[in-house]
Order: sequence, then structure tokens, then C-alpha cells
Amino acid sequence: MALASTENPTVSPGHAEDAQNQRFGPAVALSCRECGARYDLGPSFACAECFGPLEIAYDFGRVTREQIAEGPANIWRYRSLLPVPADVASKPNMEPGWTRLVNAGNLARELGMRSLHVKDDSGNPTHSFKDRVVAIAVEAARNFGFHTLSCSSTGNLAGAAAAAAARAGLDACVFIPADLEHAKVVMASVYGGRLIGIEGTYDDVNRFCSELIGDELGEKWGFVNVNLRPYYAEGSKTLAYEIAEQLGWRVPDQIVVPVASGSQLTKIDKGFKELIELGLVEDRPYKIFAAQAEGCSPVSAAYKAGHDVIRPVKPDTIAKSLAIGNPADGPYVLDIARRTGGAVEDVTDPEIVDAIRLLARTEGIFAETAGGVTVGVLRKLVAEGRLDPEAETVVLNTGDGLKTLDAVAAEARPTAVIRPSLDAFRAAIA
Repeated sequence: MALASTENPTVSPGHAEDAQNQRFGPAVALSCRECGARYDLGPSFACAECFGPLEIAYDFGRVTREQIAEGPANIWRYRSLLPVPADVASKPNMEPGWTRLVNAGNLARELGMRSLHVKDDSGNPTHSFKDRVVAIAVEAARNFGFHTLSCSSTGNLAGAAAAAAARAGLDACVFIPADLEHAKVVMASVYGGRLIGIEGTYDDVNRFCSELIGDELGEKWGFVNVNLRPYYAEGSKTLAYEIAEQLGWRVPDQIVVPVASGSQLTKIDKGFKELIELGLVEDRPYKIFAAQAEGCSPVSAAYKAGHDVIRPVKPDTIAKSLAIGNPADGPYVLDIARRTGGAVEDVTDPEIVDAIRLLARTEGIFAETAGGVTVGVLRKLVAEGRLDPEAETVVLNTGDGLKTLDAVAAEARPTAVIRPSLDAFRAAIA
């Protein structure tokens, strides 16, 4: 990785020419989120100067609503805003995105709200939002000549990475905590490749993957959420783009986002800001609220205590897809919640289950536990008067409830079991 400059944040002619090769579309450099140092585009994720996280810097040029509308009904309609080449849609890929934005009138009435939408990302190819981020990482892996796609995962990412690797013709080797939900293990393994369960938490798995990158065993491997993280994370911006476009090119007043590493929330904020800077939506205030499970709520705890530092925790919650005890983007989540006038809140496991059932009963959407966390936090914030019930609000469902059946199985059973007779039915419903 060549250091461009820590003093002059411009891009050298060589870098610009590289970007012009169209391998990374409008992306021109990697930029440190802490000190602003810039680097060549490459498979790097930490600043050599201050160890801060790197993210993609762009030179977008002119982007119009009409150009976007002419694109396919998936995330590649926003290719001019992502680190991908113009022909990315023509390559074998999972074609994620453009999921439903459901007008949740029934849930709104239940909660006493005026306008509420659910962005339902369970409709993605592997039934979670992870297909968005992996799609960008796969393109980066191709560009860097990697032959194996890998990741550390709490479940959904494992399935998305395994599926995307199969479709792209790459090898796959993904790592998960050994105690994940059975449905997620089955889904991640069915696409082929290697699925390695590690005894420990997600944070243990992530540390192991970071060590593997420096070993010859990991040579030519693209870890989507480690050495490809700057590219991978950009996929979450498409949630912001889609929500704004589906609302008629308007940023919602409020949005509630689940938090695991916190990357999704920070990139949704980045996506809204890009749309405003490009003049694609009106420049108006919006609030971002972060949702965590009480059993893994280090960001919520820091927010409530007024701290800027996240104290790592050992997760203990049914919301395993959010069970990251040391969230890399936690401090940035705090900054965004405070800057936008939002908040960070958490809910208990019973509240998660109740929220899953509430969303299913009112809108016919069966959310996985992360969706239960988000809806549960939404309900809590409205009840406590901390979220404006009159403002236009979007809440995210990031995965399919069929992946986490055990969470609600104890309370989900037939209303009655009867003999096949009218009398028995009358007695049962009396």
C-alpha cells in the first residue's frame, strides 16, 4: 500500500489514472476517518499513521435521478455512487437490493404514529441485508485478484458470502461462532465451500481472521469484513439510497437502525449526506436512532452514561446477529446519534420476541431477532416520548425470521388441535 500523503489530501495523477481504469468507478482513494490520511485503493483497512479505520473517498462527478432510474432494479442502479466499475451488473452476482419499503399503517396505528415504513431487507437473495455489502466486496476481491472469499460472521454474513462466492466462481471459507442458530449454519453450508465453527464469541472469530490475514494460509484471501472492509461497508449506503428514492427522493425525518458493529448505521448516514451533497434530495435535518439488544448493548450503555468510549462486553442475547461485544464503529454510532438528535436504546430478549410477533401480527412481516430489536426499540422510544410519532419514520428489518425460529418457537403453536368436526371447532373457538 502506498501512502499518498498525510498533509495534502489530494490524489496523485497515478491514483486518478487507476480510478479511471474503471475498476473502482468513482472511488479515488482510501481515506482515514480519524486523521484524513489518504492511500491508494487496495486491500487495506487501517491507517498506517494512526490505526484509524479506512473508508472510500470519491470523485462523483455529475449524478442525476434520471441516470439512476435507468439502472436495474437492484443495488447496481447506484453503481455511479459505489466503488465498482460501470459494467458491474453484467458480471455473475446475486443482484441484491431494491427490497420493499412497506407502508406500515397497521403498526403505526398500534404504536400511535402518523407515518411509518418498514424497509424489509429479508427479501434479498439470502434473506438478509448482508447481500448488499458482500456484493461490493466480491467486486473488490475480483479486482485484487483474490481467489477465496472469507469472513467472520454472526450468521447472515456467512450465508451471503458463501452464496456470492458460489455465484462469482470464487472459493469460500467462512468462520462463525460454533453456537450459531442451526438455520444459519445450514444456510451457510449449503452453498459449498468451507464453513468453520470456532469455539468462542464473534469477537474471538474476528480476531482469528485478522491473524489469518497475516499468515501464508490467508494469502490471496479476501476477508469481506476485514481487509475488504472499506469496500464491503459501502454496500450499506444503498439502503439510504433506496429509502430516499422509494419515498420520492426524500430523506425520512427519522430512521431506526439495528447495531452490531455499527457499520450499517454509519454508512446509512453517509448515504443520506451524499444524496444531499449531490443535490438529489432536499437538504433537511434527519434523526438516526440506534437499536441494540440489552444482552449486548455496549453502545447503548455508553450513550446512556454520556461516554465517548465503548466498553466491550461478552454477549448474552437471542439476537445473535447483533452479538458483537466490541463494535468497531461504536464510537461513530454515538457521534451520529448525538449529531442528528437521535438516541441509542436497547430492549430485553422478551421484548425482542414480543416485537417480532407485533410486526408479524400487524404487517405480515416475519423478522429475525435483529428486526425484533429494531421494532422493540422503536416502540420503546415512542412510548417514552423520545421519538416523534408525527414525523415520517423508517424502521429496518434486516433479516428473515425463518433463520431464527427458535426465538419464537416456544410461543408459536396452533390455537387448538381438534377432531375434524364442526362441533369440535365450535368448542375450540367459543
